[in-house]
Formats: sequence, structure tokens, C-alpha cells
Amino acid sequence: MAFITSYGEIVSKWEIPTNTEDGGIHITMDIAKSIDHKLNELNQEKEHLAAIGMGAPGFIEMETGFIYQAVNIGWKDFPLKDRLEVETGLPVTVDNDANIAALGEMWRGAGDGAKNLLCVTLGTGVGGGIIANGQILHGASGMAGEIGHITSVTKGGAPCNCGKTGCLETIASATGIARLATEAVAVSNEPSLLKEQFDTLGSLTSKDVFEALAKGDHLAEQVLDETASYLGVAIANLSNALNPEKIVIGGGVSKAGDALLEPLRTYFNQYALERVASSAEFKIATLGNDAGVIGGAWLAKQKLNQTHY
Repeated sequence: MAFITSYGEIVSKWEIPTNTEDGGIHITMDIAKSIDHKLNELNQEKEHLAAIGMGAPGFIEMETGFIYQAVNIGWKDFPLKDRLEVETGLPVTVDNDANIAALGEMWRGAGDGAKNLLCVTLGTGVGGGIIANGQILHGASGMAGEIGHITSVTKGGAPCNCGKTGCLETIASATGIARLATEAVAVSNEPSLLKEQFDTLGSLTSKDVFEALAKGDHLAEQVLDETASYLGVAIANLSNALNPEKIVIGGGVSKAGDALLEPLRTYFNQYALERVASSAEFKIATLGNDAGVIGGAWLAKQKLNQTHY
């Protein structure tokens, strides 16, 4: 959570635990109380707050801020916008959490104000936000930007939480990279830092892969190359359709930096149209966890401006 100026500057930021008991019904009141507590702490009046922009996971009705389902939180058929407006007394705008991260990067981060931007978040899953002509794309039912559930170009693949198999999320997420590394160790006979790590601890993480990669481990290179190949194909196909100016890679996996970007660019250039590739610049996200709150502020500001007109 954060208080942010209309110029996108963070005044104060903090966090609170997410209470998922009773279907997440207490969350909005916890947010309202926390806002009042922080205002008191800063000796500020509530009149200084104009609006709230909020990111939420799951399936959202954008106009009403109604959450159909957010599995990780427990919300099902939950009127998030209405409840938060009642409990805070402020106008509220809600969007998907990956979308507002993309807006944050566009406004104050790696997007550098680009009006056509593709943001790919590689964390425990794979999220995405698509900005065209300065506006986030939602689609007919609010599902635009579900990049993680583009299915692979090969048949089959690993099962995904969405119920399909072979989704990009099963390959390019932190959990997907860990799975690929574990599978690679099982069939490889060559000496490897990853194999040593697996033999010692019995499991591998994406962090293990990137640490081994930094030390020149060949098996780690193979794992990352496979991840980059699928990600490169997916982003190239999206870019051929959308022609973005900036492609921003965020999330925990993006901390690999050039070790990820270099093979990713190679595969992207292989599959993207030449004119599309030449006009697209890859950037690592710069805002980290602040992307969401800054994007939320942009969302709230835009909604206020529309209301005033």
C-alpha cells in the first residue's frame, strides 16, 4: 500500500498481512483501518486523499470492480470496489494486478512513457499487461494479457493450474524453471552444480539455476536456453500482432538480467517480423514491488480525470 502524488511519486509505503479467513471478507476493512492509521501516523487529513487505485488477482469485472474469483485470496463473487468505497469513503478503481504493474512501468518505470508496451511478469506464475495507445487492454471479459496461458508450440507439456497442459507458465515461471532443471538433472550424466545441489537438498529452485549459470554451469545454460526459446516465441507472436515499442520483463525471474535477456532477444529476433523486432526494445522492469501501487495511482488519477470531464 502507498500514498502517491498525482505525479507518481511515493510519499509513504507500507504493507499489511492479507487475512484470507472467512473467504477474505475482512481484507477491505483491514485496508480502510490501515489507511486511517497511516494518516494519523503522518498527521495528515483524509481530505488529502483523492481516490484509490487497486490491483487484485483473479477474474474481475472492470467496470464494477466485482471479483468473480481470486483463488489465492478466497474471494468468490466479491464486490471489492463497492465494499472498499463504503469502508474508506473514497472512489475506488480496480484492475488486474499484472495490468496495474504494467501501467506503473509505463508511467514511471522502464516503459519511459511508451504508449505501446508489453509487460511480462515472470514470478511464481507468468503474468502480462498489454498497453496499446496508452490504454490497458482488457478484452471482452477482462481476460486480455493472460500471457502465461499461451500454450506451447509442441504437443502435450506439463499440466498447468488452469487445467490445460503446456502453458507458457509451466516453462517460463520460477516454478517452471525449477521443474525443467529437476527434469534435466534426472536425465543428465554430465557433472553439474545443479546436480550437486539436487543431490544435497533433494530439490531445485530458479535461484539455484541462475546461481549455477553465473558460475558457467552447462546444464543451467541448457535450462535457461529452453525457457528463453519458448518465451521468445510467445513474445514474438504477441509482438507481431501488437507491434510494441517497449517489452518490459519483470518479476523475480527478471533478476537474472542479461543472462535471461540475451538468449531471449536471440529467439525473439528469430521469430518476430524484422520491422517489429527493430522497433521493439527489451527492458528489465525497474520499479520492483512499487510497480503495482504506482500503476494503481495512475489508474485512480485517470478515472478521476474522466469523471471531471
